[in-house]
Amino acid sequence: MGMLITGIGELVTCDDTLDGADHSESLGILRDAAVIVGRDPETNESSVQWVGLAAKAPAADWAIELGGHAVLPGFVDSHSHLVFAGDRSAEFAARMTGQSYDGGGIATTVAATRAASDDQLRTLLRARADEMRSQGTTTVEIKSGYGLTVHDETRMLRLASEITTEVTYLGGHVVPPGTASGERSAYVDLVTREMLAAALPYAKWIDVFCEPASPHAFDAEESRQILSAGVAAGLGVRVHGNQLAPGPGVQLAVEFGAASVDHCTYLSSSDVDALVGAQETTVATLLPGVEFSTRSPFADARALLDAGVSVALATDCNPGTCYSTSMPFVIALAVREMGMTPAQAVRAATLNAAKALRRNDIGVVRVGSRADLAVLDAPSYLHLPYRPGVPIAKALEV
Repeated sequence: MGMLITGIGELVTCDDTLDGADHSESLGILRDAAVIVGRDPETNESSVQWVGLAAKAPAADWAIELGGHAVLPGFVDSHSHLVFAGDRSAEFAARMTGQSYDGGGIATTVAATRAASDDQLRTLLRARADEMRSQGTTTVEIKSGYGLTVHDETRMLRLASEITTEVTYLGGHVVPPGTASGERSAYVDLVTREMLAAALPYAKWIDVFCEPASPHAFDAEESRQILSAGVAAGLGVRVHGNQLAPGPGVQLAVEFGAASVDHCTYLSSSDVDALVGAQETTVATLLPGVEFSTRSPFADARALLDAGVSVALATDCNPGTCYSTSMPFVIALAVREMGMTPAQAVRAATLNAAKALRRNDIGVVRVGSRADLAVLDAPSYLHLPYRPGVPIAKALEV
């Protein structure tokens, strides 16, 4: 059975091949548009069955009228840390007075998360996921990384898998608090052996915080060991890299054919060249909410785009460096602080973010794609950066 969604004043499809669309901003925009979605009775999943001008829409079983509001693909948040307990607002306040960030505060979240019950973590996780959806996000990637024991990492992944299929094993987040320098290799061994084996039933991806500038994170060789083990076990690769200082993260991500390397705040010309060469494989996912929350320099999205790098946006929602679930806020920051046009930021938060998850069924509105749509209480996508902080976006329930 099909449902006609009509009265769409502006439909952002992100479909570069759609006939009759306005492709001037690379968003595939149709005005006075309609969409028909259908639901598979066996899987209960909905998909797009027809896209076009409202005047040409075929008959459907029932219809909803949106009164001229804008519709776009649901946001794809390809980097988040939603499973955690505890509070680090005091740490945020300290950074606003000049304290720098080096990853050490993660230990506070690890302690609180380990102490929380499954039910407590599940309640917190679902509330955050619902909050995302209420702001237009329809797909979210969720990482572990606040357990750092076999038991706690596994339960984080298990809980995340209740919310999404995009689950990332991040045992290589930081070295556990209290680990002596001579015991680092033992923890890397744990991450690549027993902990990895326990993660496999739940995880799709492996990630590592590759930041030699931080005493808490992992250097190039440790990161290579962790990623190699994940690849050998059949996991896809993601990398936290070049957040705190220039480092090997981007080059390592390209070497491993990672789907995404995230942060990319401090890049050399050779890093940019590597990302250009890997643009069909590796997306640079920028996280401007982190720069906002840490008072760090913003990544230079304009330079990356001009060079031809594939760029995505995500929240990095986490308790320490960006406790925000809002992709519209991220879009506004990217436009205001990183040199992106509104169209580039929207594409980065939808189609390119889907690419960062190696998905072609989301982040786009075309026949056959998932019917993951966001509706704006506004006539155009331009209102996303134009009205920062105003809750104009929400997932469209179909």
